[in-house]
Amino acid sequence: MEWNALVDMSPLEPRDVALLVAVQSDNPAERFLWLARAHGLGGGEPRAEQVLRWLGRRDSAQLPSAEELTPEEARATLQQFATLWPQVEQFPALADELAQRIAQVAMLGRGQWQASDRALLKQHEKNLRGPQPQHAASVRAALDSIPRRWPRTAAWSWGAHAGFWLLLVLVYPRSTKVQAVFFWNPWVRRILGLGYVGVLLTWVPFLRRRLLAPFQRLLVADADLGRFSPEAYFERSEVRMVATERREPLPRALPRVRGLVVLEGASGLGKSMFIRYLLSRSKQLAVYLPAERCKGGVLEAIQAKLEGMAGDSGFLQSIIYSGALDLYVDGLNEVSADTRTRIVGFVEPRFRGNILLATQRMEWTPPATARVYALQPFTEEQVREFLFSREPLMTERARLRGEAYREACEHFLALALTAEQPEELRREMLEVLSNPMDLTLVAQMLAEGHVPDLFHLQEQQYELMARDYQEKNLTEFPLKAFSEEAYQMRLQDRSAIPEKGFDKELQKMEAYKLVVRRQWRRPDGEEGREWHFRHDKLWDFFIAQTFLGQDNKRILDHLGEPRFRGVYFLLAKLLEPELALEVQDHLVEHAAETRDHTVSDEFVTRLQARWRAEQARP
Repeated sequence: MEWNALVDMSPLEPRDVALLVAVQSDNPAERFLWLARAHGLGGGEPRAEQVLRWLGRRDSAQLPSAEELTPEEARATLQQFATLWPQVEQFPALADELAQRIAQVAMLGRGQWQASDRALLKQHEKNLRGPQPQHAASVRAALDSIPRRWPRTAAWSWGAHAGFWLLLVLVYPRSTKVQAVFFWNPWVRRILGLGYVGVLLTWVPFLRRRLLAPFQRLLVADADLGRFSPEAYFERSEVRMVATERREPLPRALPRVRGLVVLEGASGLGKSMFIRYLLSRSKQLAVYLPAERCKGGVLEAIQAKLEGMAGDSGFLQSIIYSGALDLYVDGLNEVSADTRTRIVGFVEPRFRGNILLATQRMEWTPPATARVYALQPFTEEQVREFLFSREPLMTERARLRGEAYREACEHFLALALTAEQPEELRREMLEVLSNPMDLTLVAQMLAEGHVPDLFHLQEQQYELMARDYQEKNLTEFPLKAFSEEAYQMRLQDRSAIPEKGFDKELQKMEAYKLVVRRQWRRPDGEEGREWHFRHDKLWDFFIAQTFLGQDNKRILDHLGEPRFRGVYFLLAKLLEPELALEVQDHLVEHAAETRDHTVSDEFVTRLQARWRAEQARP
């Protein structure tokens, strides 16, 4: 009856067929009979057949081999085993057999399981973990053989992320939107950059250069490289290394800035010119700062030229310290002691960076980690070579060219440095001629057919210009008004000469190389221009005119201001003898009170040189 009833219920579900095998196959003699019946009751249904291939206490030879078992069959078999497992827990013998078969199928499929099979194998491992730990270990081994997808996914994700940022880096210099949204917004950069983008932008040279590319011209704008010609630089200038007293040509001693360097030299010896020479030849990222811009700090002065991450203080400090951004600070002597201390305090801990500080000789303590170089005045032979080298650089106003110019130079030098004149006077003349800035003016005057007055070169240059101005405009050059404007510019820290009111004057001064014009094109397409003094010495000359005259209060008003230092040096030559001695007394008294002899000592030296030269003149 029972058999007939089962036949009437066929085909049975796979789990029912397996249970039938488990219940009716205790007698080994009847096992194969019940397997045959189970096949029949299953109706040949594939799922039932998959279960029956493995159950019934078959011998190993009767089980499918690894070659016969395809991944699809193994997967389908384990799925049926998973459905069957809850039903067999009450039949210990069948549970043991099923656990063994689960482990066998899992191991046979080892190396072929895919990530999509992980959930199925985990389910079996969980089912077997308690009652069948040895078989659970086999399933776990099969699980471990499946390659994990997350490393590959992570690699692809990181590659896509890195590629996205690399694309942004390539577009960055030309797209203001990319600059503003992705690089100059700190929150976007940190969140979307996942932390590593900021690190790479700081330490990878290519990325650093790319990040600063839009600002390269701004970083060195104050150096005015547009009107500098490397061919005009005189490479025979010599320098003395203070620590060793060794002398050699400056370009050989400092072919590029490495470490912390201090370059000292008198006004006009060519410190700023040498910095421009280095900047024009260097492929390294660099920033040029006049010391007066560092009143609020060096880092703040650099940040004023930048935006976004490029202006981030941590980024700037790291690239300066690592030597990725060369730093040039010019004119330390022209700022207050507080500003100078702030500059030294910034550069001294960053001795691993490439930093050059330029200054005139003064009473101060250079950074302890710096190598100090002192620019040397020209020798007589260098003076001659320098004058000859200026001839190709002369403007159309030069009357003498070629051999005629060289003869004029030789004749002038023979008179100025003749051994027949007093040695004191000869030494003073050589001191003027050993200064490249003054010697350039001498060359210009000789080419134009004038006889230079070595003790009043700036005055002579102005007088030649003023005479030409009067002949062309039938009125005198407005020296008083222009000098007052020059004084106000220095007082208000303005470097550009206002064109309004001085248009004709600036045009004439440009022809005589007293001022230079800087032109550029604005974003709207309009052209802009500014006028600047060619050298601070010329600026000082006009300011000095406002200090002249009896009872002039300005002489006492600016005794302690470094920005008027050059003006007082000029006054040592321009003031009447009695008034010059009074100014000397005021400067010496001020030095005694402040312990700052920077101006007073040089004023005394120049005034004494003036007396000696005047007494030595025939």
